[in-house]
Amino acid sequence: MIVLAGDVGGTNTRLGICRVKGSIVKFIASQVYPSVQYPHLETILREFMVGRGGVAAACFGIAGPVVRDIAMATNLPWKVSVRSLQRKLSVDRVSVINDLVANAYGIGAMGGRDFAVLNRGSRMTGNAAVLSAGTGLGEAVLFWNGTRHVPLPSEGGHAEFGPRCRLELRLLAYLLERVGHVSYEHVLSGSGLHTLYRFLKDSRRFGREPAWLRKQLAEGDPAAVISESARLRKSRLCDEALDLFASIYGAAAGNLALQVMAVAGVYIGGGIAPKILWKLREGGFMRSFRDKGRLSPLVARIPVRVIMNDQAALFGAAVHAAELADG
Repeated sequence: MIVLAGDVGGTNTRLGICRVKGSIVKFIASQVYPSVQYPHLETILREFMVGRGGVAAACFGIAGPVVRDIAMATNLPWKVSVRSLQRKLSVDRVSVINDLVANAYGIGAMGGRDFAVLNRGSRMTGNAAVLSAGTGLGEAVLFWNGTRHVPLPSEGGHAEFGPRCRLELRLLAYLLERVGHVSYEHVLSGSGLHTLYRFLKDSRRFGREPAWLRKQLAEGDPAAVISESARLRKSRLCDEALDLFASIYGAAAGNLALQVMAVAGVYIGGGIAPKILWKLREGGFMRSFRDKGRLSPLVARIPVRVIMNDQAALFGAAVHAAELADG
């Protein structure tokens, strides 16, 4: 079965024409587009579909809430509707789903090499969950219906940030003055890592910002500069910022595990985790994940894996498109 799959994010839009058989997805053609350089998804599709056609169905994972077959991209000025895509593609079976739901569908289509283990945990039957920090912060639930996991959407990344110590209380006060409503996405995202760095820099607890670092931050991607400087132990400020990021990330993942009783596992997705896997493995992430008071023993048994394949959402969109075509 030939389907069209899309993973639409605030940074990149990935499209692929795939052959799907069961949970096996093979790409016939694929392309990555910088999202901000296009006025809407239909423009990208017009470019990608030149000389291509004959798809049985299409599915697009969108980074944003989906209501009544309309997706509002959170970090893009895009409105994506099923009806508009049906007209553009001349295909009746079209779906738009949240990008984390697409990630959840994709988990079953990938193999062991596509995951890195942070906590082996214990094999348990029940719900699972996905938490992904990238341009924004996304969540999804894999509800166990007694037979299989059914992906469900969530916008929990926009829930209020909950501080756990004096340092995080100061962080909350710092952000309240600057942004008002402080969500987890404000601290667990690419821009969020830079925010944590600025907070620590302004607190002057870990030294001043050196000139070489100020220059690199101004000229490059701040999140990449901070994480690389931390990895090379070139800056204590960067190291402390990444430590704080990993700790809050672990706490948020543990919260999600409890909220949905994700005893079958928590998957860490998004573009950031694979790049800082070395930091996540240092231990701060899992200490925060397990630190849940009386329920710490339960949470400690939950498997935690990092999704290393950046095409997870594209795999998932393809799987869901095939389900649509089977109808």
